[in-house]
Amino acid sequence: MIFDYAFTVRASLAAVADFHHDARALKLLSPPPIVVQLHLVEPMANGSIAEFTLWFGPLPVRWRAVHSQVAAQRGFTDTQARGPLRAWQHTHSFDEVAGGVRVQEHVEYEHDSGWRGVLSRLLFNPPALGFLFWYRGWATRRALEK
Repeated sequence: MIFDYAFTVRASLAAVADFHHDARALKLLSPPPIVVQLHLVEPMANGSIAEFTLWFGPLPVRWRAVHSQVAAQRGFTDTQARGPLRAWQHTHSFDEVAGGVRVQEHVEYEHDSGWRGVLSRLLFNPPALGFLFWYRGWATRRALEK
């Protein structure tokens, strides 16, 4: 499955890239009621790892992401190495536009079959992803627009 979302931030390309290249921003970019617990956050680079738990209320969802295609001020890709879905690859792209920076979010994902797939379909369906990325746009603008 494919999910695409884009938003514009009135900030410099450097500010947007720096914000998103810091894996700790995941805490700011996750809407309530999701709580993010970071376990391992390596500096953003090709092959760097972020391990975290997404708490959906009392339900913990462990995730290990590996970063690739890291380009200063252009974006990066995070790929689920371990987590709730069969596959998840999320590409973040940053482009200067009139009045700011356009952030493009492109996610290619696949659910498992069976009970595991039922859970991932409940948590990562198109409306849930729409809300998640809308919130991320709002949170990014809130953090960076002065």
